[in-house]
Amino acid sequence: MTRPWEDVGLLSPVRAGTPVESAVGDRAWLQAMLDAEAALVRAQARLGTVPDSAARAVSHAARAERLDVRALALAARETANPVVGLVQALTRVVAEDDPEASEYVHRGSTSQDILDTGAMLVASRALRLIRADLSRTAVALASLAERHRDTLIAGRTLSLHAVPTTFGLKAAGWRALVLAAEERLAGVQESLPVSLGGAAGTLAGYVEYASLAAGPGTTPGAPAGGGDAADGALDVGAYHERLLEAFADETGLSTAPLPWHALRAPVADLASALAFATGALGKIAVDVQSLARTEVGEVAEPAGRAGRGASSAMPHKRNPVLATLVRSAALQVPALSGALAQCLVTEDERSGGVWHAEWQLLRECLRLTGGAAHTAVELTEGLEVRAERMRDNLALTGSRIVSERIAAVLAPRLGKAAAKELLTWASVTADRDGRPLADVLAQAPELSGVMDAAEAASLCDPAAYTGAAGPLVDRALKGSP
Repeated sequence: MTRPWEDVGLLSPVRAGTPVESAVGDRAWLQAMLDAEAALVRAQARLGTVPDSAARAVSHAARAERLDVRALALAARETANPVVGLVQALTRVVAEDDPEASEYVHRGSTSQDILDTGAMLVASRALRLIRADLSRTAVALASLAERHRDTLIAGRTLSLHAVPTTFGLKAAGWRALVLAAEERLAGVQESLPVSLGGAAGTLAGYVEYASLAAGPGTTPGAPAGGGDAADGALDVGAYHERLLEAFADETGLSTAPLPWHALRAPVADLASALAFATGALGKIAVDVQSLARTEVGEVAEPAGRAGRGASSAMPHKRNPVLATLVRSAALQVPALSGALAQCLVTEDERSGGVWHAEWQLLRECLRLTGGAAHTAVELTEGLEVRAERMRDNLALTGSRIVSERIAAVLAPRLGKAAAKELLTWASVTADRDGRPLADVLAQAPELSGVMDAAEAASLCDPAAYTGAAGPLVDRALKGSP
């Protein structure tokens, strides 16, 4: 039974039931923060400032099922973030298993280190799902491009027939955007950093606890074989660098040159890449919607399950719901991404409100992008291409779609301005009288002795005027799986 406070995706069907939904849900976010707490203790243990037994105890206890996520959410109203309550709850759970280990939970850390690191873990896990779906979509689009390399379709500009192109070139263009999106996300994922700054970005708490643990005559954090600190004091520079590297290694994330509590580039970069990804998928979606119109009918979505695309009032309809879902995400994520970019404007060393505003925005960007990517797989793998309807629609303008070609051929014979004027007249006449353009041209007195009927008919064949569409497809698919 659904609890009153649960968000099950009723108003966001693009992500409902998709893999990314559970990857970025409250439980996943809680587990990611617990993973950050456990990784931090293990990193400190690797440097000798926390007992190994404590690291094992915290890692064993840091499981989301041992905490009450709803209680943590309610407690967060008193502290403005969920980490304070999480630390208290985790400390109690660790104490149940190993009382001595509980004092090492969150040692030297601060809420933002844990939540930001958890956010990067959530993002990394979501990006694995998103990138896998983008890769599948790219493969499906490569197949469409290859199969329909020479399938004629009307190129449309400003909604109207322009010149002939091929559906293969259109699919290759979709694929290029998807590959660019995957490449951007891969770069962002590789650079997602841990957060390690302490209360105000100086790591003072970490350093102080390490100094206390080190005691006289030892230098935790110094390179193997001895350190360069005087009088056995902690080598702060070496310690903070090694702690950062160990923390990153334990989480699988990267390092940042500086603590980024108030330097929100990692979140802004991630948001930008997610906006691009949904925009790339949205281009496919809006093209499918346009081509699937009743009066166009050049493509159709896969039929899918019974009832897919049904209207509540019109039994005859099968709506393009997959494209609609993808497009809805493509319209939302850039707006959310813009709000996250605004969070770069954060005050002081820690923000009161700006940081807090990021969490839900980032989660929504991740799950909308994940939902769109997962939906795009089904859309592209099952897209029905109606080549005959494409050819029929090409004939709607009676070969006027190749007027550019004929103008180019006639330009050296009549002069550029005269050729354009003639073709404009011929196109208007053909449209008004419902006659083929070739017939109008054959009877034009200006073309007597310049172009005969056979040449005019040949030039009016749309199949002979696709330019470099085929080679462009070949070039785009070169090296593709």
